[in-house]
Amino acid sequence: MMTNTLRSFAAGLLIATTTIGAVYLFGPSTAESTEKPAESVEKQVLSEDEMIEQLASTGFVIHTEEEWNKQLAASANKEIEEKQGEKEKQSPEEKVVYRAILSVSMGMTSIDVGNALEKAKIIVDGMEFYSEVEKRGLENELRPGTFEFESGMSMEEIISTIFK
Repeated sequence: MMTNTLRSFAAGLLIATTTIGAVYLFGPSTAESTEKPAESVEKQVLSEDEMIEQLASTGFVIHTEEEWNKQLAASANKEIEEKQGEKEKQSPEEKVVYRAILSVSMGMTSIDVGNALEKAKIIVDGMEFYSEVEKRGLENELRPGTFEFESGMSMEEIISTIFK
């Protein structure tokens, strides 16, 4: 049953391919266009005013290059003014403070802790944290638990919180 089905499928493909090949070989050698001849297109040449009128009637806005450049310059100036206004609104005394709760589990290393603190924007460099811990000889005294940190904390405060 399977071989008959496969033979029938192959025969169908062969017939379809033969038919397509015959149409390709014996069909017309040039394609015929359905477009209007070029003469009728030339007769429909519109003046500049007529083009502007047609485009405006369909909802388009038409500018000369000079008008467009003025509009771009005005929008660029507006963006610059908005950015300056935002900078003036922010007082230089405001400082963003990041807070993070770090869960230290068994098997974590001080490198893992440093990378997590760096990712939470509590410290600037995780490897600097690891170097400081290693310098103090505390790398094997990491306490498991949950600890809360702020970005304003010093390295000394962070180390004393985690390593006791």
